[in-house]
Amino acid sequence: LIEEGVIDADGVAALIEERERALQAAHTAVTTRGDVGESSDSDIRRPAYDSRGDVTTAVPDEAIRDFNDQLLAMPESFAPHPKLGPQFARRHKALEEDGITWAHAEALALASLVVDGVPVRLTGQDSARGTFSQRHLRLHDVGEGDTWTPHTGRTHIALANLPGAKASFELHNSPLSEAAALGFEYGYSTVAPGALVLWEAQYGDFANGAQTMIDQFIVSGRVKWGERSRLTMLLPHGYEGNGPEHSSARIERFLQLAAEDNIRVVNPTTAAQYFHLLRRQALTDRIRPLVVFTPKSLLRLRAASSALAELTEGHFHCVLADAHVDPDRVTRLVMCSGKVFHDLTGHDERAAQEDLAIIRVEQLYPFPKTELREVLALYPNAQSWVWAQEEPRNMGAWQFVDRQLDRAAGRSLPPIDYVGRGRRASPSEGYAQAHQTEQRRLLAEALAPPQERRPE
Repeated sequence: LIEEGVIDADGVAALIEERERALQAAHTAVTTRGDVGESSDSDIRRPAYDSRGDVTTAVPDEAIRDFNDQLLAMPESFAPHPKLGPQFARRHKALEEDGITWAHAEALALASLVVDGVPVRLTGQDSARGTFSQRHLRLHDVGEGDTWTPHTGRTHIALANLPGAKASFELHNSPLSEAAALGFEYGYSTVAPGALVLWEAQYGDFANGAQTMIDQFIVSGRVKWGERSRLTMLLPHGYEGNGPEHSSARIERFLQLAAEDNIRVVNPTTAAQYFHLLRRQALTDRIRPLVVFTPKSLLRLRAASSALAELTEGHFHCVLADAHVDPDRVTRLVMCSGKVFHDLTGHDERAAQEDLAIIRVEQLYPFPKTELREVLALYPNAQSWVWAQEEPRNMGAWQFVDRQLDRAAGRSLPPIDYVGRGRRASPSEGYAQAHQTEQRRLLAEALAPPQERRPE
């Protein structure tokens, strides 16, 4: 370029000096700034996130009822598919019958946010309908009448047309190109840190295809470049016998990547917990990416549904105690996270075991030391401790949690027994019968007295 007279040597030197100044300024900004609401950069190394008192996530009763009516209202002459009728009818009655399901709670949470002025963007693989036909946020006019008039091609997204909404709601199905889709959503979230940006995998292990984006950008971008993102990854996870490609969202990988308060990793078990979690993620000033291990079989499970009062009161709980036992009679503790809790509590042998409490660790990172210590203190007579999980021993949360429990309890605990699948190369069995056999075995072993458990 110098030879051709496009630029002279002094101009080259000036460009280099200008770029070096810009890079130095960027480096200085990254190493000196703190997040909004955080006192200093030292907070980066302080994983002390407490769900209580951070933001208000409860929504008034009247507002929830209004949102429910608005979400179920249809435009004039618009006829959704008739098979959706029973599902919408249940949502009409759910507020009175303690039957708010996972997707219903999600819709109410997102409605509350856009009305309050928080932009929401939900994308993913079949996210408009929901992989398990649970969401149906985008409806299609299929026509109606005695002669079944042809469909008009119209669509309706209630969340994008809420009266009084102060922010936008975007909904897009993304292609099965996880690295590209997730990379775009992460980039979007960094330039719009006030928006709640969600990306959902069709099954949790589809995120395998985006591992480069997760490793190099999502979990490390804050420390490397000072990027702020509240990107939320929704990863369906749970062992229902669907085989190794549809069971595991690889909890262990995210926990291995968790450090310096870089992400939040959560495995909630009820619709209300998910409701408060989404609102906390959207409203908190402590902006971090969030990984949510969402359910499959729990989407319609009665025990995972919630009452209206659970949305209008309270907050997200990082740890949940056993509400169905007398704490003074408890001598055995089973700790777990996620779907396996419902398998344990629904087991035939559970009802008669008055000396057993089942504790749920809903947030895995930052590990909730304070809340877990408070819950463990409820059971002063506990002598036997178990960590139960569906995942193989070298996967799931066990190897991470095992290193945290003594510190969380604030004292030396007795040996904690592991109950779950053995070490495996594959996330799960490939045959339904083998899965059922292993699942029955691990549930029975977790609930059994110590002397009846199989030795390692």
